[in-house]
Amino acid sequence: MAQQPVALLTRKETFSASHRLHSKHLSDAENAEIFGKCNNPNGHGHNYTVEVTVRGPIDVRTGMIMNITDLKLAMDGVIFKQLDHKNLDKDVEYFQNVPSTTENLTVFIWDNVRRALKRPEMLFEVKVYETDKNSVTYRGPYIQNGQYFSNKRSPKTSCNNISSDSD
Repeated sequence: MAQQPVALLTRKETFSASHRLHSKHLSDAENAEIFGKCNNPNGHGHNYTVEVTVRGPIDVRTGMIMNITDLKLAMDGVIFKQLDHKNLDKDVEYFQNVPSTTENLTVFIWDNVRRALKRPEMLFEVKVYETDKNSVTYRGPYIQNGQYFSNKRSPKTSCNNISSDSD
C-alpha cells in the first residue's frame, strides 16, 4: 500500500486585544528601558492575526487531513472566547505572571489549541502577527543535543525576546 501524501492545512483568524509589556521579574526602571513605549502603564492594543497550521496524511475517504470546521472550533475556543477584546494582562490568568509578549502569546495559543484538537499531534505551527512587520512562529517543544526543551519559561529568561511596536 502506497503511503498517503502529507499536507499542511492553515487557518487564519484575527482578534483585538490590549496589553502592557511589563515583567514582574524586572524593576520599573528595567521594564521602562527594555520595553520602552510599550511599557506604558495604561497599555496599548493590537489587531493580531493568528495562523494555525496542522500537518497530516490526506485521508483517502475524505480527501482532507482534518475537517476545517474542527480546526475552526478549536481556534474559536481559544482566540475568541479567551483573547478577543481582552486586556491580556488583566483578563487572561496565564498572563498574570508571564509577560504578555507576542512570544508568550504564541505559546499560549499553541498550548490551548493543542488541547482542543481531537488529534493534538497534528498541530504543526502557530504564527502570530502582532503588526504587519512583526510576527512570532512557534512549533512546540524541541530536542537539542539530546535534551528536551519544553515551552515552560523560567522567570529569569522570560523577557529576553522582546516584542514591541518598534520598526
